[in-house]
Amino acid sequence: MTTTTGTTASPPAVAALPRSALRLLRTAGFVSNFDRFCIAPMLVLIGPQLGAPLPTVVLAASGYYLTYGLMQPVWGLASDRLGRVWVMRVSLTGAAVAALCSALAPSAPVLIAARAVAGAFFAASIAASLTYVGDTVPAAVRQRPLSELMTAFALGTAVATLVAGVLAHYLSWRLVFALPGLLAAYLAVALRRLPEPERERPGSLLAPFRTVLGSGWQWFVMAVALLEGAVLLGFLTYLAPALEARGVPTTLAGAVAALYGVGSMAAAQVVKRLVGKWTPVGLIVAGGVQMAVAYLVAGYSQATAALVVVALLLGGGWSFMHSTIQSWATSLSPTARATGVAMFGVALYVGSALASGLAAHTAQAHAYRPLFWLAALLTVPLTAAAAIGRARYR
Repeated sequence: MTTTTGTTASPPAVAALPRSALRLLRTAGFVSNFDRFCIAPMLVLIGPQLGAPLPTVVLAASGYYLTYGLMQPVWGLASDRLGRVWVMRVSLTGAAVAALCSALAPSAPVLIAARAVAGAFFAASIAASLTYVGDTVPAAVRQRPLSELMTAFALGTAVATLVAGVLAHYLSWRLVFALPGLLAAYLAVALRRLPEPERERPGSLLAPFRTVLGSGWQWFVMAVALLEGAVLLGFLTYLAPALEARGVPTTLAGAVAALYGVGSMAAAQVVKRLVGKWTPVGLIVAGGVQMAVAYLVAGYSQATAALVVVALLLGGGWSFMHSTIQSWATSLSPTARATGVAMFGVALYVGSALASGLAAHTAQAHAYRPLFWLAALLTVPLTAAAAIGRARYR
């Protein structure tokens, strides 16, 4: 593997992204993460109401993750050819319809199908937001606005897990799915104010894929993302169910899981200040250590106090490690940036879907301790691979 990207230089970038544009991008990412993370604290409640066991209801989450990942290259290709803003507006329109269908689902199969469609449409928002920043902000300072996006994404995660638990317990889980649908419909209109960034036009239809998949570094970072998605996003799904298995009310379980977003937001502010002072390798290792410690604690105890610490540490690990790897991914294929970021997303969310799906039957038996210890073990090769690879990349 060489230490060059093998791509031509990217188009000139402006020095700063207007605050109004960044605000819209943050909101799009917030809504996407709200929709993606809202189901975890509701799994135990949805099953009995739809007459389905937990492993069946978990398919609504793992199916969402799977389509979210698989649609990344489709939206990436469309973004490179048709534009970042066009993709966000079209995808958010479809996402609004799918989210509202989720709210009206009369049975588990319908809910699973609606969530899968929602995942396919919401898949565009975060990748397109990241690509937009990659198009308009120089690489040397790119991680700062990316950290702001990560803060908004984390806020979406925190609000989703907290609000989902409260609304599902006191009102209805159906209202939880309706909220991102309404917000997505609003954004599909509001994003018309976002200017389309300049970008190089790809040649043939498959030219972006040839550029991206011809890079050895792209494949390496995708492999890292696959493992990261499994370790963090996949096992994260079971924080709230682990608490509920101990008799903790859904509202409290959702609040504890929401602290993941709090930890991520707090750590994102720290990361913004450390960019340029710490090396990317240092940020990756710091994130990996937080994640490993978190899962070791979770394996040792699933008590509420212990999982509060776990959620905060996992959020910190996400901001330190993932934002660094994400910034790396935006630089790998400048002439096909959207497709490159999309393929990164494929790996990330396929990894999360595989982990959450494979762990469902173990979770059904309430055997959460070995699940969390497995996650701690997998954090070691993840951190090593990401740190060594980033150190060698130039």
